[in-house]
Amino acid sequence: MAHEFDAAIAHTPGPDGRYDVRLDEGWHIGGGVNGGILLSTLAHAIGTQLPAKPDPLVVSAHYLGASVPGEATVSTRVIREGGTVATAEATLHQDGREKIAVLATYGDLGRLDGEVRTPVEPVAMPDPDQCIPADMAPGRTPPLMDRFDLRFDPATIGWALGEPSGEGEIRAWMRLKDGREPDPLVLLTIVDALPPVVFDLGYRGWAPTLELTAHVRARPAPGWLRVRAWTTNVAGGLFEEDCEVWDSTGRLVAQSRQLAMTPRG
Repeated sequence: MAHEFDAAIAHTPGPDGRYDVRLDEGWHIGGGVNGGILLSTLAHAIGTQLPAKPDPLVVSAHYLGASVPGEATVSTRVIREGGTVATAEATLHQDGREKIAVLATYGDLGRLDGEVRTPVEPVAMPDPDQCIPADMAPGRTPPLMDRFDLRFDPATIGWALGEPSGEGEIRAWMRLKDGREPDPLVLLTIVDALPPVVFDLGYRGWAPTLELTAHVRARPAPGWLRVRAWTTNVAGGLFEEDCEVWDSTGRLVAQSRQLAMTPRG
């Protein structure tokens, strides 16, 4: 079965580490294509260059301009490949302009997997069937939301009802709607797939990401992903957004932090 996610990050190899891609309008949000699916697209291209180290461990992206649905080109370069990890860079160009610059570290999560020692517990949430589906939220949802089965924790859905809590936190269960199970590339999209957390502070509108760094800690188990995003500081027209993702076994599989512009709407 063909999956929407795999089609969205697909590429056609060219010479010298270049790949032709087509950005799908189904992943559009606000003023451009979602930053998470773009991150997965570039990460997929880098991974193709590193078959012995297929998994993104750390990916840091600077978003230089909004990308729109249509043709684009990804250029990759392996900077160094060692015995355990490799470092590479990638850029996405569209309409003659550089839109995204990425620096990433890759490895094999299967080889690196081992004992997990952390005091961090999965955030407490009701079961998915007791949470609120995104399609029940009032108002028009962007195309991106239709790619997911998304269930919001009732305790953090007040912003959608015109009653933001002021806590700056959104929690939800997530999985791809077409049944595609999560993997490290999917995690790179998930960390940027929730509505901007400043919605819970009363802001509305598009919040363009300036920089996003994601850490992939393990290959996720099949099933639901438990996602928590929050912010602690809004200043100078910017806010940071932290995100944690747990898999269906309760293991922390991804973390991220991004700096974004406060919505003007």
